[in-house]
Amino acid sequence: MSRHEEIAAGLAEVRARIAAAERAAGRPPGEVELVVVTKFFPASDVRILADLGVREVGENRHQEAQAKAAEVSDLDLSWHFIGGLQSNKAAAVASYADLVESVDRAQLLPRLAKGALARGITLDVLLQVSLDPPGREHRAGVPPEELAQLAAAAASTEGLSLRGLMAVAPLGEEPRESFDRLAEIRAAFLLEHPRAEVLSAGMSGDLEQAVAAGATHVRIGSAVLGSRPPVG
Repeated sequence: MSRHEEIAAGLAEVRARIAAAERAAGRPPGEVELVVVTKFFPASDVRILADLGVREVGENRHQEAQAKAAEVSDLDLSWHFIGGLQSNKAAAVASYADLVESVDRAQLLPRLAKGALARGITLDVLLQVSLDPPGREHRAGVPPEELAQLAAAAASTEGLSLRGLMAVAPLGEEPRESFDRLAEIRAAFLLEHPRAEVLSAGMSGDLEQAVAAGATHVRIGSAVLGSRPPVG
């Protein structure tokens, strides 16, 4: 099987899963967008994805993302930066990303804005909210009780457009439980920011639960592209 055929098969399966999840949740078909995460995969795979109709691509690491975006700059793609964001790299990320999903602290805002304004664009951003139970050492994300303050700061930063929220289900917990909490957090958030409707949640192992909880975007890597290649 060629690489094109492998990716096409994985993509078809994931698209079918998304469609089934939309039906099960009573949502309109095509409402959930697929972001294919290409971390550690070559630019040639991105070209195959584009040939198969994928337009939204996610990357976790700045150096890899920057190089890959430049290598396929002739393609009509929307680049999502979804990894942990270092303050000193934020302006550089804004030089190529179309949407930064992992904004979790106010210090990032002016640096992202600087990069966006230098590029002459308004950069779309999502706020990454932590779903970890209180007292647990959490993965990246702003604590829910601090979300309103960060959202107000993001919404008032020139050069940025607050589009919504992103979250990752905590390790060792049923995804549905954490995504139910996310739905509650989002409902309160939307009262203050009704146009920030994007909700990026769900990965290869839990996309169905995320769609049931209202995700508008799911971030899928291995289920489309296979096991990540070894990194030297």
